[in-house]
Amino acid sequence: MTDLRVNLAGVELKNPIVVASGTYGFGHEYGRFYDLSELGAICVKGLTPVRRDGNPPPRIAETPAGILNSVGLQNPGVDAFIAEEMPFLRQHDVKIIANISGNTPEQYGEMCEKLSDAGVDMIEVNISCPNVKAGGLAYGTKPEMAAEVTEIAKKHSTVPVMVKLSPNVTDIVEIAKAVEGTGADALSLINTLLGMRIDIHNRRPILKNNMGGLSGPAVFPVAVRMVYQVRQATKLPILGMGGVAKGSDAVELMMAGADAVAVGTACFADAFAPVHVREGLEKYLEENGLNARDLTNTVKPW
Repeated sequence: MTDLRVNLAGVELKNPIVVASGTYGFGHEYGRFYDLSELGAICVKGLTPVRRDGNPPPRIAETPAGILNSVGLQNPGVDAFIAEEMPFLRQHDVKIIANISGNTPEQYGEMCEKLSDAGVDMIEVNISCPNVKAGGLAYGTKPEMAAEVTEIAKKHSTVPVMVKLSPNVTDIVEIAKAVEGTGADALSLINTLLGMRIDIHNRRPILKNNMGGLSGPAVFPVAVRMVYQVRQATKLPILGMGGVAKGSDAVELMMAGADAVAVGTACFADAFAPVHVREGLEKYLEENGLNARDLTNTVKPW
């Protein structure tokens, strides 16, 4: 029997397949199609200190190989998640990763305390958010700001803290090393790439917010490159993501350095995408006489 188990910063997943934050809600819709326990972990919709309705529509735009989104972190707020969604998720044999977004370091700290007490298995810190104290500059674009929010999160969390890195930077390795230096337990990458589409008939951007985050197959090569670069520069476990749609994508991303893999945008086209990715990965492992842990960081550079 192929052993699919992997360890992500002390959290053992029954298999390496996670669903990415913002693409799976809290699991209710997908749970109608298959048992959520088939997954290694669910990274839930991004949470903020209070309820957010998100950006005005249109906030999704199709691209030739993916989508642009500017949903704007629509969510019920961290307290409502704990009260209303955690009981449902805990009915399933699956690890729960809570993704959090804040506009000040203090907000990150408060959410970490609440979610740790609520019993999530891991916290994913989204540092692509604007820091209101720094004039709206995203935490993830400056090493010192990324380090600051990581340090605050670690001080207030009793579960592992995973920092989600933005690809919209000059040097993602620099950011990775900064958060490693202030105690991050794991890294997840990549977040979406900033993009834009224009309606040529009315000469307006398709998205009401003008620009949005690009995800889907188009970003996969960028994800592989960045996971590989970060793996060479840090010792932290990595949750790799960005355009994963089939088993071979998971294999490739793990060979580049990921310990586990998240499926995101593919879920919109195929509700069973995470299950299919897991099955494809398992088939590859069986054919090659490997266990899941044997794949990570095995690429042989020229």
